[in-house]
Amino acid sequence: MIAHVRGHLVVKTPQYAVIDVNGVGYKVFIPLTTFTRLPHDNAEIILHTYTHVREDAILLYGFSSAAERDFFTTLLTISGVGPKMGLNLLSGSSLSDLMKIVESEDTKRLSMIPGVGKKTAARIILELKEKLPTLGDAEGGTEMGHTIAADALSALINLGYPRAQAYEAVKKIREKNRDIPVESLIREALKTLSKG
Repeated sequence: MIAHVRGHLVVKTPQYAVIDVNGVGYKVFIPLTTFTRLPHDNAEIILHTYTHVREDAILLYGFSSAAERDFFTTLLTISGVGPKMGLNLLSGSSLSDLMKIVESEDTKRLSMIPGVGKKTAARIILELKEKLPTLGDAEGGTEMGHTIAADALSALINLGYPRAQAYEAVKKIREKNRDIPVESLIREALKTLSKG
């Protein structure tokens, strides 16, 4: 799996970006939230990616943060949700708004996103509530804190730890030290997880 792509931004549209990596142009499908954060053409960027393999194609989906990518991949585990709907969901609301929608079980608001009906919205909320413990109390109330906690959680999950255990370890350490850098947070979380 291609976990990220780093290179020069050659083309950007609301649907996809083309990134030149050492002379090879990668077409990466993106949500609107990522499009709005893209710099000017030819700037060097990094996108956290998910590789989707089909019989007839290998497609890359890119996100400005690891947390968005992980949310997207979790969405794909829900019956009836494919990459196109996943991008629609992340294009229709920010990640923090989507987390709030799930927490408050606001099916009406979720079903306002194009391509998401009431039944699908209810199913998404029901399944996401089980799969996504929120980072709200681990994030320290700031966007930077959220990114650090989300990136640490993502790293631990990628190392094979169950999401709920990884979340508890990250939360515990962030409660003791809000200003901990992401590398130290991962290291401390690994120590906690190896004890438990």
